[in-house]
Amino acid sequence: MTVHQISIFLENKYGKLSEIPAMLAKENIRIIAAMVADTSEFGIMRMIVSDPQKAYSVFKEHNVSANLTDVLAITVDSRAGSFAEALDHFTKAGLSIEYMYCFSTKDRSILFLRTNNRETAREVIRRQNMAYINESDLINL
Repeated sequence: MTVHQISIFLENKYGKLSEIPAMLAKENIRIIAAMVADTSEFGIMRMIVSDPQKAYSVFKEHNVSANLTDVLAITVDSRAGSFAEALDHFTKAGLSIEYMYCFSTKDRSILFLRTNNRETAREVIRRQNMAYINESDLINL
C-alpha cells in the first residue's frame, strides 16, 4: 500500500534537472514515475524508482540533497471518472492531499499520494476496497 519515494532538492539552474536521471542511469536504476515542483530558486523532484535505497546512496555520494519517504500507491481503472472517485473517498474522510502524481498504462492508472494522515488514508483504502500496489509490483510494470 505504501512505496518508497525519493525526493531531490535541486538548484533552479540550467542543466541541474538532467543530472539526476543520468546519475540513476549509470547505476541501472529505472525511474518509474516522477514529478517536479519548482520555485524561482529551487525545485523538488519526487520519484518512484526501481531501487530507492540504492538511488538514495547514489545521491548522497554525489552530494545531492535527498530524502526517502513513504507514499501511498493506489490503482484505479483507466476510465473517465475513476480518478475523481478515488480522491472523493479521501475528501469524504476529511483528509487533505498534500501532493499527488500519477502515471497510466492502457488498463489502469497508478496514483502516488501523501495525505495529512497516512493511517486514516490506509483505513479509507481498506474500507473502500481500493486496489493498491507495492514496490515489487511497480518494478515489474
